[in-house]
Formats: sequence, structure tokens, C-alpha cells
Amino acid sequence: MKLIAERDRCIGAGLCTLHAPSVFDQEDDGLVVLLTESPSGPAADDARKVVEHLCPSKAIRMSGG
Repeated sequence: MKLIAERDRCIGAGLCTLHAPSVFDQEDDGLVVLLTESPSGPAADDARKVVEHLCPSKAIRMSGG
């Protein structure tokens, strides 16, 4: 799995950083920053949950498995 963050779609809700802090962070403007594009193990499961269910603006997506 590879993550892609579309900062221009991000609304700064912060659910990504709350649920997957080893994968996502926020800059001073509140917008998402990827800490890793290809998480593994439990971090990958957390990131998948963010992508599929939690990001309200759908600013984060995945490519691949």
C-alpha cells in the first residue's frame, strides 16, 4: 500500500493524526503531512481505517493492496 495525501483537499480535521500518529502529522496550517508513504503492520491497518472511514474530506487515498 502507498498513501497519497492531497493537501488541497484537506480541511484540517485531524482525525488522521489522532488515529494513526505514526503515519500522519499536521503542519502549522493544520493540513495533513505523511510521515511515511508505505506503512506496515499495525500502522498500515490504522492508515487504512483513516482512508476508508475517518477522513471527512477524503484527502488521503491509497494505491495498491
